[in-house]
Parts: sequence; C-alpha cells; structure tokens
Amino acid sequence: MHHPTPISLVIFGASGDLTQRKLIPALFQLCREGLLPGNLRVIGYARRAKSDAQFRAEQRAGVVAHGRVQPLDAENWERFATQLFYHAANFDDPQGFVSLRERIEHLEVEAGVVAGHGHRLFYLATPPEAYPGIISHLGAAGLQGAALAQPGSHGWTRIVIEKPFGHDLASAEALNAHVLSIFHERQVYRIDHYLGKETVQNILAFRLGNSIFEPLWNHNYIDHVQITVAEEIGVEGRGGYYDSAGAIRDMLQNHILQVLALIAMEPPATFNAEAVRNEKVKVLQAIRTLAHESIDHLAVRGQYAGYHDESGVAPTSTTETFVALRLQIDNWRWAGVPFYLRTGKALQQRLTEVVIQFRQPPLSLFSHAEHEDHVGPADEMEPNLLVLRIQPDEAITLQIGLKPPGPEMALRPVALDFRYAAGFTDSTPEAYERLLLDVLLGDATLFIRRDEVEAAWALITPVLEHWDSPHAPVPATYPRGSWGPDAAMELLAREKRRWRRM
Repeated sequence: MHHPTPISLVIFGASGDLTQRKLIPALFQLCREGLLPGNLRVIGYARRAKSDAQFRAEQRAGVVAHGRVQPLDAENWERFATQLFYHAANFDDPQGFVSLRERIEHLEVEAGVVAGHGHRLFYLATPPEAYPGIISHLGAAGLQGAALAQPGSHGWTRIVIEKPFGHDLASAEALNAHVLSIFHERQVYRIDHYLGKETVQNILAFRLGNSIFEPLWNHNYIDHVQITVAEEIGVEGRGGYYDSAGAIRDMLQNHILQVLALIAMEPPATFNAEAVRNEKVKVLQAIRTLAHESIDHLAVRGQYAGYHDESGVAPTSTTETFVALRLQIDNWRWAGVPFYLRTGKALQQRLTEVVIQFRQPPLSLFSHAEHEDHVGPADEMEPNLLVLRIQPDEAITLQIGLKPPGPEMALRPVALDFRYAAGFTDSTPEAYERLLLDVLLGDATLFIRRDEVEAAWALITPVLEHWDSPHAPVPATYPRGSWGPDAAMELLAREKRRWRRM
C-alpha cells in the first residue's frame, strides 16, 4: 500500500484484549507483507500512564502470543515498533482529546504534512458504554475532520465502531443519531469481524462467480436453509457481560444475520460498497416481522445446565445461552423457503456452517441404500445438500446420491469435498487484517451501514421484548455437550425437517 500522505491511527482502549490480541498483530502482519504505508503512525489511547517504550513492549508480547506467523520476525518488528506511540488520558477528559489533537498534529508536522491535509483514523476498541462520550469529545476537540475529503486533496477522517452497536432498536437508533451528528455516514465504519473471514467473503464469490449454482438459488430448487454457529465453551469468565447480552444479542443479531444476508441477497448491479450493502438491506427488510403471538412458535431459547454457577451470572437469570429461530423472507426468490438459525454455548462442538438443502426429486425412481448414518425410513432418500463450513476446517461440501457397488440399483449419499487447507496452501489471513486494510483504503463493502444495523435490530427487538415480558416461558435447560434443548429439534420436526447431522 503506497500512500503518499501520512496516516494517524488512534486506538481507543489500547490496553484492552482486542488491541493486543487482534488489532496490533493484524497491523504488524500487514506491515510484514508490505500492505501498510510506511508513514502510518499508531497512537494507543488509554487511561493508564505508560511510556511509548512500555506500550511497544506490551504489544510485542501480544504479537508473540497471538500473531498469525510465528516465530516473530524481529527485524520487521523493530521497524514496525517505531510507528507505535502511546497517549495517556481518560475517555471522559476533554483536555485529553485536545492534547491528543496536538500529539497528532506534532507527528504530522514531523512528517512534513501541510496543516489540515493529514489522514486520521479513530478505532473504538472500548466497552460500548464509552462510545457516546468519545465521539462527543472528538467533535468538541475538532477531530471529526472533513466528511468528503479524498486522498490527494484535504485529509480524510474515519471512525471504526466495534459491536455491539446498541442493545435494541431504540438504543441503536439513538447511537446512530449521535454518531451522525458529528461524523458523516461516509466516515463511519461499523465493524463485524465475521465479514472479514475469508470463508464468509467466499459466500459471495461462490454464489456470484460460478454459473452452475445461481440458477438454482431460489425457492424452485431449495427446500430450506440452516445457519449454525455453535461453541463448545461456556461463558468462560465473561459471565458479567454475557448475562446482560445473551445469545441473540451476542451472535444472532449481528454475525448470523450478516451471513443470512450474504446467502439471500440479490446479485448487485456492480461490486462496490453501496451496491452490495443496498442488497443486504433489502434482504433484512424483507424478512417477515415476528408478531408477539407467534414468537413462542418460531423461536426457541435455552440455557445450559450449570449456567447459574458461572461467575458474574445472576442466580435467577433467564438469559439465553442458546437460541433457534425460524425466519421467512417475503420476496420472489425466497417465497416459502424457511431459514432456520441457531447458536449457542456449551454445545457438542465448535462449528459455523451454512446448509442449503435442495428439494427432493419429484419422483423417486431408486430405493435408498442402507448405511450407518442414515436416519429415517429405509426407502427415504437423503436430500442433496450444499454445506459451506465457515469454521473450523473451512470447507465446501456438496452431498449427492450415487449407486454403491453391488447388484442393487439404490442411492447412497456421498460428499464432494473442497477443503481450504488442501486447496490453498497460503496461511489464511485473520479477519482484522482484511478489515483494517479496507478501512485504510476507504472500502466500506464489508462494513455495516446505518439502515442495515437498524433493520437487524427491528427484526430482533420484538423477540427480546417478548422474552422480557412476565408471561414468556423460561429458557429450557439443556445438558452441556448436547445440541441444545429438544424444542430446537421440534422447531424443524413439526415441518418434517431436521438439523443436519454433524
């Protein structure tokens, strides 16, 4: 990345895990690969007093522990470390932001930048309750910059905001209004690290770059779609945060709905940020609203056994650690095709995948060969499945029926597999590497627009309100190491479907 004008990247929350585990290792890897401008300056902003040297030493330890390429490339690190600086101040101290502006201006003068022409990027890696104050102080200190500036003219200013972006529709709308009272929408990059995963991006490439699947990508050929995000671990010391969020806020409202939008969106007219995001918003707005009286029929919530014993969890908590949801998209492509979503903690295995189940042939000409994995009547044919495995062991699998050796003309399901580790020998980039580079380049394709955030919350908020009501059923308890409560299986079984067997 050859950028003629220096860039100042300020990370608020520089003492936190996100900075040490993800952001600095990603920036260092980009530097190793020659993808960062040599004139980038990274300023860590946090409350604790420390020197530039201390900050650099801490971040070096983070790269040693969490960097994608090991062992540490000491020569490249020494060069990269000279670009790291530290600024100590409280997030609620207006003078801290004034002195930050002065620090940025000093670094720009050292680099020979004409006043007002430096490029600035602010990254909010803090708890979400700190967002409004930081944004207000940036505006008061005159650090919001010019909304429409382009490289080569006046400098640009951008801001990256981590999830969660609000905790319901009203709070998301209020936060959006506050952010956009100081910054322009073109400056705002709402980040969801799932969109930076190579396998998530490959959903679009797979769909739109291969002509054999797009003609089948509709209700004429697809019976239903399943999206699963499962974790083996419990809350693992995050009980205080998780008990105020739950599975639907933590995973479904953001990560899973983003994957659904990529699966269900129409092909954009052009592959640019606004065209792609327009189509994603259309999908979210086309999802049928969940009426309060139907939520108990279409949504399942569960809680793993022992959740109340976790540190930070209230003894009588009804926070869900598992959620399953049946959604319907009311448009021509997907009319009548249900989308089943599920996510949970303390499940049988760590897994994120999308399953496209195709319709059965209109006439069954062949019997179904018995095999050890078959579930159901002996003559029931296994459906064709397209499985997009996002993590771990990233893969794409197409399940088809073939005749096994022997005299009988019968079908047995077999898998046509592509595994990323075998097909691509290069190490897969971390999500934050791609996303940070895109922000620096000004490419917002993989970031979330205001209307997209609000459309997702508009869908989920009625469920949250229903579950908060005194008449809502309590979460069903499920054993650790299972696939969730029985009600999640019944959600599909009553429509004569089942979750894919892992």
